[in-house]
Amino acid sequence: MRRFVRVDTDRGARVGRLDGENVELLDHDDPLAALRGVGEVVARMPLAGLPLLAPINAPEIWCAGVTYERSRDARLEEAQTDARDVYSLVYEAERPELFMKDAHMLRTVGPGGAIRLRSDSTWMVPEPELAIVLGAEGEPLAVTIGNDVSSRDIEGANPLYIPQAKIFAGACALGPALAVPDDWDAPLSIRLRITDADGAELFAGETSTDRMKRTPRDLAVWAVRDNPIPPGSVLLTGTGLVPPDDYTLRPGHVVEIEIEGIGILSNPVAA
Repeated sequence: MRRFVRVDTDRGARVGRLDGENVELLDHDDPLAALRGVGEVVARMPLAGLPLLAPINAPEIWCAGVTYERSRDARLEEAQTDARDVYSLVYEAERPELFMKDAHMLRTVGPGGAIRLRSDSTWMVPEPELAIVLGAEGEPLAVTIGNDVSSRDIEGANPLYIPQAKIFAGACALGPALAVPDDWDAPLSIRLRITDADGAELFAGETSTDRMKRTPRDLAVWAVRDNPIPPGSVLLTGTGLVPPDDYTLRPGHVVEIEIEGIGILSNPVAA
């Protein structure tokens, strides 16, 4: 895979091409241009120690839900009303669940940024997801890692509360890199690890995108149907990893999401 990162330099943000343990900094901060091969290399530096930024300033971030069987089962377990059947219905339906997570990066952080907890929620979880960067016509251009931080108790109380369960300050993380797959149909492994403030492991799990009910390309087609999503926007494709019901995120926890070929997105949890 070709991989690109955004880093903070003494001349401001720059896009860079990853080359092993080094990054080739380009003369601009336009990830979409970098994906097209536009830009001159102005410096080559070790990646270690460079402050990583979110790999793209996405004008919009969208999410797909109930795309894995595990996600469907978790939604059914948390549901507290008779409307719980909607999750089974959407899992089997042709039309996917889609919702807007953020706009203009107001609620989204990059690598190392703090994801946050709703003050009115008692049950919050990370949702590790493959994220795709969309082009002008909605075509997938690259992939990255997304964390769709969610309140399970608020969503479980009533499906109509999904916007409040999903959309709040620090509710999303993206990074660490943009990657262009050599084969868009090849499955990717996704790993989740959560530790406490002392580094003790609280949860670890693994899944693969080949367990998705729908393909990322299919989700992208639905997302832009009669919907003018700006180029450079990001679509998170759903989660297949859900911590056990007795776990909730707490301040001081650290969430690590690894997707092969992209890297590791690590974020501390804050109130």
